[in-house]
Amino acid sequence: MQNYLAPPPRSLISRVAAILSTFLTGDTHSITEISRLTGLPVSTTHRLAAELASWQLLNRAADGRYEVGLTLRRLGGVAWSIPALHERAPNVVTDLCEVTRRRARLGILRGGQVAYIEKRVGVDPATPFCPGATLPAHATALGKALLAFSARETVASVQQRLTAYTAHTVTTPDQLHRALHTIRLTRTAVACDELAMGDCAIAAPVFGCRGSVVAALELQMHDPRVDIDMCKATLAVAARGLSRELALDGHHLANPRLRLLPDGAPATATVPPRVAVGT
Repeated sequence: MQNYLAPPPRSLISRVAAILSTFLTGDTHSITEISRLTGLPVSTTHRLAAELASWQLLNRAADGRYEVGLTLRRLGGVAWSIPALHERAPNVVTDLCEVTRRRARLGILRGGQVAYIEKRVGVDPATPFCPGATLPAHATALGKALLAFSARETVASVQQRLTAYTAHTVTTPDQLHRALHTIRLTRTAVACDELAMGDCAIAAPVFGCRGSVVAALELQMHDPRVDIDMCKATLAVAARGLSRELALDGHHLANPRLRLLPDGAPATATVPPRVAVGT
């Protein structure tokens, strides 16, 4: 018996449903593939897929292909993986950059180096994590914010290679340990003229589930005497917000259930009776 393609969907909701349904198998698709699978015109598919990506229902990868986005994975609960940090990072650094009009970065430790994404002032989007884009941990605010809350083994590995980039770079284990001790107390790391002359930045750590450091956020400072208070406050809000979100995701992964009542509230809680006016 010959198979016939179903007529293409006509209403907006049916078109969106048809596009999302192509990802039920977990595959990634190009616009052309989605168009072929749904029977929609390529122009319509491109427009709807881009809008779905703007709502994070879909995610457009660096190669232009689409995959299931952050919002859909969160709606899917335990059937989907916890959203990765690299999916949140571009939005965070973009917001920081646009609010402060300064270069913003988010970094993670990889093999004693800092892998990072960056958003500079302008129309260009945030860069993705790239194997070739790394920074020395001991000579940057990002790196020191990460090292201050990392395991002793990680710090010991980094302190074996304290390369001097300028006259202001930390080059001895004692200097590094004193700097990290201060950062642990203040939750703020500053690096001025340590990697390159004229480059000054401030960073704050980001914590995940169980309080472990998972990343750091950094803002460039043009004049530390003028910028430090504003940048410090902005970073604190962004880092705490991202930390809460990551910790919440970890909690939901460990306790997969739909929570309709706050923790500790009895499942049979009832609404208290109304008090009559004048009683």
